[in-house]
Amino acid sequence: MMTDNKELEAEIHPLKNEDRKSQESLGNLTTKEDPCKSLPPQSRLSRCRTVVFFLSLFICLFVVFVVSFIIPCPDRPASQQMWRIDYNTAVAYDFLATEDINKDRIQDVLFLYKNANSSNHFNRSCADEGFSSPCAFAAALSGANGSLLWERPVAQDVTFVQCTGPQQKSSEALSACILVGGPGSVIAVDPFTGETLWSHPSSPGRNMSILSLLLGVPDVNNDGLPDLLVLTREEKEVNGYIYSGSTGSQVGRKSSLGADGEGSSLLHVTRTGAHYLLFPCAHSLCGWSMKSLFEEMTGRQSLLRKDPLWEHAINATTHRVSSPSPGAIRYQMHVPGRAGEDLLLVGSEACVLLDGQDLAPKWTLGNAQVFRKPVLGHYKPDTLSVVIENGTSIDRQILLLDLGTGVILWRQPLSGLPGSPLSANLPTADHRSAFFFWGLPEGISTNQTETRDAPNSLYMFHPTLPSVLLELANVSANIVAFEAVLFEPSRHAAYILLTGPESPAEPGLVSVTKHKVRDRIPDSRVVRLGQDRAESDQAVRDRFSRLRYRSEV
Repeated sequence: MMTDNKELEAEIHPLKNEDRKSQESLGNLTTKEDPCKSLPPQSRLSRCRTVVFFLSLFICLFVVFVVSFIIPCPDRPASQQMWRIDYNTAVAYDFLATEDINKDRIQDVLFLYKNANSSNHFNRSCADEGFSSPCAFAAALSGANGSLLWERPVAQDVTFVQCTGPQQKSSEALSACILVGGPGSVIAVDPFTGETLWSHPSSPGRNMSILSLLLGVPDVNNDGLPDLLVLTREEKEVNGYIYSGSTGSQVGRKSSLGADGEGSSLLHVTRTGAHYLLFPCAHSLCGWSMKSLFEEMTGRQSLLRKDPLWEHAINATTHRVSSPSPGAIRYQMHVPGRAGEDLLLVGSEACVLLDGQDLAPKWTLGNAQVFRKPVLGHYKPDTLSVVIENGTSIDRQILLLDLGTGVILWRQPLSGLPGSPLSANLPTADHRSAFFFWGLPEGISTNQTETRDAPNSLYMFHPTLPSVLLELANVSANIVAFEAVLFEPSRHAAYILLTGPESPAEPGLVSVTKHKVRDRIPDSRVVRLGQDRAESDQAVRDRFSRLRYRSEV
């Protein structure tokens, strides 16, 4: 009867029965015998894998716990929506640049002003650096809050200033801002500290004017650093001087370019790797091979190349480039092409885009009266366009042209004040650009522009809303310089205003102000360019507020 009960229990609870058998089998093992050894090889491998899995899981969780709760995250600097710094009895120079000076991942602001003394933060005078008063000061402001990072006298006066981008560490070249001071001195300033890297005080000549400053020309004195080319005009002749990028000392002798040049120059590299200097001359475009120029200056053979196509296109006597003439050339600039950089020439009669290798015209905008340097941007996604300000400052049209074809994509009359700032743009996340234009406020007639305190309005435009402008601000002060800047990668789009006296002979209030674009939108005014009112003003503002920006590669 007992046997029947056990069999019945085994049928009702089979798993319990098997477990009892396993326990009985294990109990029969000796205490010195390893249980794992008695298991089949597959069972031992499975148990080892389980141990490794849980051990790895524990380590991962421990690392996450340490990183998340024990190690503190680095403090992100708080960036103010708006800041402003003022200088009394000063004069501002037309110069603004940005650089992450204090390494907080936010772009900082570099600018120049002329005064007898610096601010109370540093309390340095012109005499401290051997200059008479007043003199030119360079200053760096924190992009986050406007605090002063450094400030010091750098020159007696400043004629030209240009800053290089950060150089590769392998080249051991430093970032620098090159200043051409009066009379003719050349000074290199470290943008991170304000200290003078080198200074070449002697003037090339008395009766001369600076035409252009070219940074990063090929190394002439073989010291491993790019050099500096300064073009001057003495009487009716253009001369070139080369300065060492490492010491500032003059390399070789001056070279006469033998032409009546005017305006800024351009260093062009052909697709074969040959370097050519281009500058406007006698209502045309003149060119010099940098190889010939260097050899004439130094009396030594240069390793630079010449391009057969360009040698054929440049007249050996007059140095004029045989290309379609757009009239007296006012601006020349590089634009990206499919196989290299092309050349955009802006003349008194037309705009011409030339192929960067064979100088063949790609397109021409005739009857152009461009009075300001064009600005590149994106009207269509990933397609370059160029902003042309055509006409005069009072009777002005903003044109957006497809850079590949020259077709006008958008045009808008927008009257402005003489001397108003250049247009600007910021790349947006949809691979277009947000454009910024200066003009007269809506409702102000051109007859009122003669008043000294006539306001300047800043307008914002995005190609997804082609029939709308957003009036962000009205500024009555004299605007010396303006920049639209992405202060942090993919965020924090803002604009900087440098305002000051109109005349350098009358010192007054100089101000540097930063405004965050998104914070100006809620109080902005929607300007309708047509009859399309499908969206309310608030809906338009909301669309501008939702714009996201991207860092250019």
